Amino acid sequence: MTITARLALTDAGEAADLSAFLLRLLRFDRAAAVRLQAVDRSGGDGVLAVFGRLPLGGSGALAIRTVRLSGLDEPVDLTVSAGQLLDGVDTEAGGLALPAPVTGPAWAGLLPPRTGWRPAGTPSVAEVYPELMAGVREFRERSEAVPAHHRTRAVLDALADEIWSRPVGVLPELPLRAPHAAYVIGFLKPGVPLTVHRAGGWLRLSAPAGSVAVRTAAAPGAGLGLSPVR
Repeated sequence: MTITARLALTDAGEAADLSAFLLRLLRFDRAAAVRLQAVDRSGGDGVLAVFGRLPLGGSGALAIRTVRLSGLDEPVDLTVSAGQLLDGVDTEAGGLALPAPVTGPAWAGLLPPRTGWRPAGTPSVAEVYPELMAGVREFRERSEAVPAHHRTRAVLDALADEIWSRPVGVLPELPLRAPHAAYVIGFLKPGVPLTVHRAGGWLRLSAPAGSVAVRTAAAPGAGLGLSPVR
């Protein structure tokens, strides 16, 4: 693996959390790519945001995990292999070796905006979880009922889009796709606080461990940026 730069994380815990996030992404797509953006913060430290796409149906969702850095020599903005990035995580020393960039998938060229987010709601996990689990059961039962010779990726994606596009009961503007993505990536856990924000055609569901962003409509002028997700 060609290493282009090394970043120092604030502690080994940050490295372990990043590794867990990348492992979950790779369970969905062993060839997954991630978009990286790192910027300075006040006080001389930095923050690295890792964007990965969860292919939950045709629409998908973006999972965003931020990692605190112990200093940053220069900004980082590149797309890399998730597998190679995982190989570059040093969980003992708390370091991260950045691999060479790759040609990014289409989603990596249009990220949620960095600013302009407005509060849209604070649903509780207890309110969202029953609907989420009902959707998981429905997808499993209906997909298993499809004859094997008709159970194609297109058929399964269409079924997933039908179920996960449904509105969350306590916050109808939020599709079930967002809490489902947060659940499968490990952000949605019992008792954690949740917040929802909107910016243009984007919705962001945030928990202490990270955020999920879904695109609900065209968002004119939505730029590329590091979303403040922690």
